[in-house]
Amino acid sequence: MAEKRKVDLLKLVQQIINLDPKMRFAAIIDPKGNIREAIMKAGKTSLKTQKEEEHFCQQVAQRRTMRKEFDKSLGKVRYVHVEREKVSQMVIYTKRNIVYFTMEPEMPIDQKIKIITKIKKITTNL
Repeated sequence: MAEKRKVDLLKLVQQIINLDPKMRFAAIIDPKGNIREAIMKAGKTSLKTQKEEEHFCQQVAQRRTMRKEFDKSLGKVRYVHVEREKVSQMVIYTKRNIVYFTMEPEMPIDQKIKIITKIKKITTNL
């Protein structure tokens, strides 16, 4: 059973990474910040080392916990978008996991919103 779930996560991150040619990286992270499944798009090189990637994912999970403090007064977080010089970083919170993905920074915001919407749809049961 656990093996089947692993395959499903792999299919899911593959589906995410294939949504747009400018996608770079996609990961499913558990609430503790452990990477459950991740894919770097073929032909792209990581901007972070594996250790940095793991550390970053742990921080993503910590920030989720910190942001929950304001859910009552401000509402739940829909998504997080960080625009950096070299990459756009996006985070979507699902019920039990976190979807983290990166894309090339030169992309119109409306295109990014469409991708976020598609990812939310395909990760609703996560």
